[in-house]
Amino acid sequence: MSDLEAGIDAFLAGEPFAVVGASSNRAKYGNKVLRCYLQHGRAAHPVHPFETEVEGRKAWKSLSALQEGLGKPVHAISIITPPPVTERIIEEAGKLGIRHVWMQPGAESGAAIARAEELGMNVIAGGACVLVVLGYREHAPVPPA
Repeated sequence: MSDLEAGIDAFLAGEPFAVVGASSNRAKYGNKVLRCYLQHGRAAHPVHPFETEVEGRKAWKSLSALQEGLGKPVHAISIITPPPVTERIIEEAGKLGIRHVWMQPGAESGAAIARAEELGMNVIAGGACVLVVLGYREHAPVPPA
């Protein structure tokens, strides 16, 4: 097993997941990533500072708000944000003790990857997309919240 495969296995081994950059716009990847987790029966929560609801689920303003609202740690986060925002998300995730981060294509930056590794996180970046790994289906139904 490659390091990438081991990292993906560790990422997917627990719950809940947070989708940072989730969007109510179904054409955006922030929405597709959330739907992909939900299609596969995963506990996933949208995080976006300006959304109130995504796919029938309460959208949290930040990772801190989500973790406080859940009353338990977030296992892993998928990030679909511009690289400068990703860098801030990594800092917040580090403070919260989140150990697994998947920077979806376009969200990564060298600084974010280096900082996440420095914080001891399992980092997936630079190619693999959760939509491909889990198998996203555009028109598959999303289970009700």
